[in-house]
Amino acid sequence: MHVPDGFINAPTSAVTGVVAAGAIAVSLRGARRELDERTAPLAGLVAAFIFAVQMLNFPVAAGTSGHLLGGALAAILVGPYTGVLCVSVVLLMQGILFADGGLTALGVNITDMAIVTTVVAYALFRGLVKVLPRTRRSVTVASFVAALVSVPAAALAFTFLYWIGGTTDVAIGKVATAMIGVHLLIGIGEAVITALTVGAVIAVRPDLVYGARGLQQRLKLRVNGELVDAPASSGPEPAPVAARSHRKVWITGLVASLVLAGFVSFYASANPDGLEKVAADKGIDKKAEEHANADSPLADYGVESITDARISGGLAGIIGVGVTVVAGSAVFWSVRRRRSDDTSPSNTETNV
Repeated sequence: MHVPDGFINAPTSAVTGVVAAGAIAVSLRGARRELDERTAPLAGLVAAFIFAVQMLNFPVAAGTSGHLLGGALAAILVGPYTGVLCVSVVLLMQGILFADGGLTALGVNITDMAIVTTVVAYALFRGLVKVLPRTRRSVTVASFVAALVSVPAAALAFTFLYWIGGTTDVAIGKVATAMIGVHLLIGIGEAVITALTVGAVIAVRPDLVYGARGLQQRLKLRVNGELVDAPASSGPEPAPVAARSHRKVWITGLVASLVLAGFVSFYASANPDGLEKVAADKGIDKKAEEHANADSPLADYGVESITDARISGGLAGIIGVGVTVVAGSAVFWSVRRRRSDDTSPSNTETNV
C-alpha cells in the first residue's frame, strides 16, 4: 500500500507529514518506556523482518497481490510506540534506497501504514486479551484478529486522505468499496503471518513478546473441593534457560529475514498490490509522478548492472535487510541509552 508521489496533493501531503513527524516524536518518548533489555535487541530485528516479509507479495483475488504492512506485528512484539518507529524505519529505507513509496508522500505512508495500523491493531489487541482467557493461545488469537482489522483500517484511512486531497476526480464511494474489499482479503494474509510469527516467538521466548507481558495465568489449587488462586511467590520467577540470552533468537530472526528477502522473495507474486490495482482500475493514478530516487542503484528491489533477476533481487533484499537492521538498531539503542541516561543515579539526584 505504498502511496507514490502524485496521488495526494501537496497541502494534504504536507499536513500528513506534520502528523507523521509529531507521531514519531511522541513515539520516541514512548519507546523509552518500552525499550528494555528484552525489547531493545529485538526492535531492530523486527524492522528488518518486516522489510523482508514485505517483499513477499502473496496472490489474492482477481490478479491482485498483497503484502504485510507490519504495524500489528511490531506493536505486539515490541510495543505500540516502538512499533510505529519500526514501520517508519522500514518506509524510510524503502523510499530512499528502493524508490518504493513517494518521498513527498512519506508522511502519507507513515500516517497510513505505521500509525493507523499500529494504533488500531494494538487497541483491538489489548481489548481482546482483557476478555479472552489469560493464555498464550489467546495472545495468538488476538494477534490474528488485530492484524486482520488493521489492514482494511489502513485502506479506509487512505480513502479518507484521497477524499480530502486526491489529485483526480473519482467517485470516492467507488474508491472506498474497492480499497476496503481487496484489503479485507489482504488482511487475511496479514493476520496469518502475524499470528504465526507471534505464536512462534511465544513458543520459545514468551518473555520477548511485549503484548504477552502480565498475561501468565495464576496457578490454581484445589482447597476443600474448590479451585482457588495459589498465593503469589515472594520473588520473581526464575527465567527459563532459553530466556537468559537474546543471541539465539536474534540470530535466528536475522537468518530468517535474510533467507526470505534474499531467496524466497524471488517467488513472490508479480501481480500489482491492492492499491496499485485499485489505482489502475479506478483511474486514481493518472497524475502519479516518477519517484525522485528512480535512478537509485537499488530501485525496484534490484541491483543496478546485475542482469540476472534472481541474483539482482536477492542481493537487493539482503542489502535491504542489512541496512534496515543497522538503522533500526541504531535508533532503538539510542532511545534505550537516552532512557538509561535519564534514569541514572546522577540525574535522579539532580531531579530530586
